[in-house]
Amino acid sequence: METSTTEMQHPFFKTENKKEDLKGKAIVGITQLAVLLIIAILFIILGIIIYQGRSKFSWEFISSFPTNGMTDGGIFPALIGTFILVVVMSIAAVPFGTITALYLTEYASEKSKFAAAVRFSIRTLAVVPSIIFGLFGLGFFIQFVGTGADTVFNGGALRWGQPNILWASLTMSLLTLPVIIVSVEEALKTIPRELREASFALGATKWETIKNVVLPGSVSGIMTGTILAVSRGAGEVAPILFTGAAYYLASLPGSLSDQFMNLGYHIYIMSTQSSDVEKTMPIQFATTLVLLILTLSLNLVAVLIRSRIRRRAKG
Repeated sequence: METSTTEMQHPFFKTENKKEDLKGKAIVGITQLAVLLIIAILFIILGIIIYQGRSKFSWEFISSFPTNGMTDGGIFPALIGTFILVVVMSIAAVPFGTITALYLTEYASEKSKFAAAVRFSIRTLAVVPSIIFGLFGLGFFIQFVGTGADTVFNGGALRWGQPNILWASLTMSLLTLPVIIVSVEEALKTIPRELREASFALGATKWETIKNVVLPGSVSGIMTGTILAVSRGAGEVAPILFTGAAYYLASLPGSLSDQFMNLGYHIYIMSTQSSDVEKTMPIQFATTLVLLILTLSLNLVAVLIRSRIRRRAKG
């Protein structure tokens, strides 16, 4: 012990310790600088959006229809269309994603080739460009499923074989599915195996253990991942270009077979195909601000739900 203490007091070891301390401080400093830089860029972007869109942002802007060739008026149809898209997308993606994650976590064995194929498919879907999902939705949902449904049920009359809310929502659900599956799977893995074994020891079945032990303990992670996936889907534009988004509609969609306006697509149209791009700049920034508030609100709801469920679990 005395030899070890003497060695640590040797000048060589003191120099090495100082070098390690300097490296550690440098890494911490670079990390803090990177975080501050990211926050500064975020505030600069938000500041520009708020400053440029402040003149148009109002309740009248949110609750009115576009007018004068979409160079004036509001974004109410785009806001409602985005809301409907998110709701239908969630109904399609969340149950399927949760069931898939439950299978992979609770039922599939580690050596299962089918489970390995499912995980590979999920990883592949996660890196596919979003525009590819749009082309898939056009080819499969509209031209194959929709046209087939019109041929069988509508006597060839065009209803489902065209872009609409349903096909756009299903396409978006495919885009968000990998995020939901991975987030739910990670949430399920946080439940200790000992709790499952204790439940089995008390005579509970597999499903009873999942229903009464696994799902209640991981619900905060499931909700958080789901809402984050939904907020991502709310801001996507490429998948709905071919599957349902409309340039302009004078009325709100009345059924799932109707086209719809979308906030993200509205921004794209106003900035690229407007008759007067300069005149519509305040509308573009105000619409962007509304979309940011929508997505940030969804993220805030996810945080609040997670913290509330955790407090209730601890109490």
